Amino acid sequence: MTPQRIVMIQGHPDASAPHLCHALAQAYALGATSAGHEVRLIDVAAIDFALLRSQHEWELGLLPARLKPAQEDIGWAQHLVLFFPLWLGDMPALLKGFLEQVARPGFAFTTEGSNPFGRKGLTGRSARVVVTMGMPALVYRWYFRAHSVKSLERNILGFAGIAPVHETLVGSVEQLGDSGVAKWKARMQSLGAKAG
Repeated sequence: MTPQRIVMIQGHPDASAPHLCHALAQAYALGATSAGHEVRLIDVAAIDFALLRSQHEWELGLLPARLKPAQEDIGWAQHLVLFFPLWLGDMPALLKGFLEQVARPGFAFTTEGSNPFGRKGLTGRSARVVVTMGMPALVYRWYFRAHSVKSLERNILGFAGIAPVHETLVGSVEQLGDSGVAKWKARMQSLGAKAG
């Protein structure tokens, strides 16, 4: 397999202690680097940035300087992996705020003629979304139809041209125990090796 350029976006908003999202990301990175892929990490919780408050600011405001390296890393990547816990049925607000900031006009898409969303700016990239949750993953997938993950895939990643997008849903995290965590870490390491 040809080595890939991978950016991992750690979307867990709590940087005070390691969480399952961090362990899964470390396992993915280990698998990826062991297989010869180049890996960069964006730790959203470690970046101090303001949230967008208007359409005008999103369209015409400047990207905060602290987010410029993150946007450059996303532009560099061939494959993106987002890790986050499901909070109130969706991604944490900090991760959503990060994506709103970096997915700006001129980067995530560009105007073409009279179509303001004419050209997708991040085509040629694939992604994986890794979500941890307290409920069983099957309940989230089938009863709730994985609505927030589907929205992320369609309205943010797909909108910018990122495809295909695969998902890994890690459910019932409080009941995993050491052996369950070890199985998920092994799975992440395998995915990292394949840049999948």
